[in-house]
Amino acid sequence: MHLVIGSDHAGWQLKQVVAPYIRSLGHELTDIGSYTDEPVDFPDIARAVAAKIISGEAVRGIMVCGTGVGASIAANKIRGIRAAVCHDIHSAHQSVEHDDVNVMCIGAQIVGGWLAEDLVSSFLSARFSTDEDFRRRVQKLIDLDAEA
Repeated sequence: MHLVIGSDHAGWQLKQVVAPYIRSLGHELTDIGSYTDEPVDFPDIARAVAAKIISGEAVRGIMVCGTGVGASIAANKIRGIRAAVCHDIHSAHQSVEHDDVNVMCIGAQIVGGWLAEDLVSSFLSARFSTDEDFRRRVQKLIDLDAEA
C-alpha cells in the first residue's frame, strides 16, 4: 500500500519512529514533512497529506501532531478526507472498518513509539466492512461532503 505521512513540529520526532516502521511492514511511504522541530502550521501539513490521497498517489495517510486533534480538524475540512484521532488500538482499526477513515491522526504528546507502532499496524491492516449498514452510513458522509 502506498501511504503518505506528515507531521508538524510537535510530531516530527514521533514520525521518525513511525515512518521506518511503516517501511519495515513493506509499504511505500511518501514523507511530506516537517523535517525538523522548527515551527510549522499543521493545516499546511494536512493539506499536503490530503492532496496525495485525493490525487490517488497514496491510499491512506498518517498525521502526527501534538495531540492529533488539530491535524484531524484540518484534514476533515478537505473534501474526500475522513480523518480520526486514534490513541487506542480499537479506534485505529474500527475507524477504517466502520467509517472508511483514510487519515489517522496521532498525538505525539499522548502516545509513545511502541503504541504508535501498534496503532499504525492496526490502522493499516484494517479493511472497510462490506456490511450494508456501514456502507450506507459512509455514503451519507460522502453526501455531506458533496453538500459542503
